[in-house]
Amino acid sequence: MVKPRIIDADVHNAIASNTELLPYLPRVWHEYWLSAGPGYGGGWQSPIGVFRADAKTADGGIPGSDPHFMLEHHFRKYGIDYGILTGSGILGISLNPNPDYGNVVASAYNDWLVEKWLKASPVYKGSILINHADPQAAAKEIDRMAVHKDMVQVIMCSGSRMLYGQRFFHPIYEAAERNGLPVAVHPGTEGRGIAGAPTPSGYPTSYFEWHNILPINYMAHVNSLVCEGVFEKFPKLKFVAIEGGIAWLPHLMWRMDKNYKGLRDQVPWLKRLPSEYIKAHIRLTTQPIEEPGNPEQLNQILDMVDAGSTVMFSSDYPHWDFDNPKMALQPIRKDLRERILADNAIALYGLHEVPSSQGEAAAAAEGEA
Repeated sequence: MVKPRIIDADVHNAIASNTELLPYLPRVWHEYWLSAGPGYGGGWQSPIGVFRADAKTADGGIPGSDPHFMLEHHFRKYGIDYGILTGSGILGISLNPNPDYGNVVASAYNDWLVEKWLKASPVYKGSILINHADPQAAAKEIDRMAVHKDMVQVIMCSGSRMLYGQRFFHPIYEAAERNGLPVAVHPGTEGRGIAGAPTPSGYPTSYFEWHNILPINYMAHVNSLVCEGVFEKFPKLKFVAIEGGIAWLPHLMWRMDKNYKGLRDQVPWLKRLPSEYIKAHIRLTTQPIEEPGNPEQLNQILDMVDAGSTVMFSSDYPHWDFDNPKMALQPIRKDLRERILADNAIALYGLHEVPSSQGEAAAAAEGEA
């Protein structure tokens, strides 16, 4: 058995064109999909675009839309053993005002993901897309897709009309726990569709301003999950906060623990300090990792959040702020860096050995070394 050395917890696979999803979508929805796509609109325009220019496919297609090109351009180039696919441009389907449309698009995407990506290579692991606006239907979709062994988590957008700890969403967590799957959220939909303003005081002016403040939504969801008792009700559930940063978490834990000592009568179902629930159930990804002028400060923050068990590497390929696994984590001390690159994702997703073909290559490389 050859243990994985790098697992990428955030790889964006893309739909090459809207017509690609039609074979998986009920005919009655074809015209809507072709004209509107996910249909949640809005957002802020990045002045440098969303994708890396060099990540276009061999025929000039959308970056992330060709599984074979991605294997060469990303996985083999950087020695990545597994990648958790998180989708591109479709996670906001939960914010379309029509929940029936959201349900059928999520199901169509999942079927397409299995056929085009998960069958292309064993290095690809899928995320079950759900429409969180309809938790009962989302739970059925989780049960339907969890039979595919290469589906390793549930994913939904972080933009929402309600905080994720509220009981409205509990059917999703019940289904995820029943199937042994973590639930992940990804940013980018804050302020779009039916989600409402991305900050408590309204709308930022620029993409730069909006991008800076995304962690406040993650703080709100984590706070809600803990205070509403989600992890007491679903003790085996793990919640993955993808691409939301890390440095905000110590502040949140300290504030929650301090207030718990005086206000715990309002949350009588909690049996531990809030920080203990967070360390046991919340998982973070590195990209875009904070970059303080003093690298040692980053190591201190990582220790504060128990990163040896809570933080996983992610590249965000093929987006503009992609992180190279051979460079991005260099300021982190070696023992912790190795756990972040693979060990924590191995534990969460059960990816204990690399695919056989890659295992032979890795063993040969280690032998030569």
